[in-house]
This record gives sequence, structure tokens and C-alpha cells, in this order.
Amino acid sequence: MWRYWVGAAAALLLVVGGVFYWRSTASAKHSLPSAPAATQAAATDDTDTLPSPPEASDKTREEKRFARADHDKNGAVSRDEYLMARHRNFAKLDVNNDGKLSFDEYAVKAEEKFATADADHSGSLNPTEFATTKVERKSKPGCSCRKQDSQKGDDGE
Repeated sequence: MWRYWVGAAAALLLVVGGVFYWRSTASAKHSLPSAPAATQAAATDDTDTLPSPPEASDKTREEKRFARADHDKNGAVSRDEYLMARHRNFAKLDVNNDGKLSFDEYAVKAEEKFATADADHSGSLNPTEFATTKVERKSKPGCSCRKQDSQKGDDGE
């Protein structure tokens, strides 16, 4: 009978030794590094406020706007470069290229839209016809992650 008691005591001793060994290796592997030393600047700052993200300065915005206007990249915006977008938009509207913009030229797209919407050619739009003249806005691009996730699921990955 004494053999059983010795065996049980040896097993208990091995279990207790294993627990102590496991705890010592676990605490050694997962010890946290010490906190960095606090500087004087950090001690005076309010720690509850987050730093603001960097913003583009007005100078940077103006430099970008200038670069877009300076088409020949000579460091100066000429009168022609400055008015180029206006000339381009005017040329789109001046369909007969006479250098004058009449009301008919100005409203040509609106007149075409009205004629297309007036299905019964009555010269006026009923509510159903008017609804077809609604401006279709381009939608903002959505998150591209959904598209990638669905592609991964289709491939079986």
C-alpha cells in the first residue's frame, strides 16, 4: 500500500513542479517593456486632446492652382492661359462659330431635352414627361473592398 502513497506523492510533486515551471516561463515570455521616460514637453501638454492632422496650407493650394493654370510651365500665367477654360466653354456653346452667343445657342441643350421629353408633341410637359428631364448625377465611388471580398469568395480562397 505504501507504493500507492509514494506514487501519488511523486505524481503530485511532478504536477506542482510543472505548474511552477509553466508560470515562470509564461511570465518571462510575456513581460511588458518598461514605459518610456516622460519628457518635459509631454508633461505640459494636455494628454486628453489628440493632435490635429496635417492640413494643406493656403500656399500649397495656391501653388497647385497656379500649376494647373500654367499650361506651358514657364513660371507665369499669361492672359490666354488664364482665360483658356472660358474660351473652351464658350466654344462649346457657340455652335455657329460667329463669336456671338445667342439665346438659342445658349439654350440648345435645354431645347433638345424639352423636345425629347415632350412625347406627345403638345408643346408642354405633363408630370410624367417632366420627370424624364431629371438630372442624372454621377454617383460617388463606393468602397472597393466589397468588390475584392466578393471576388475572393468566388475564387474559393
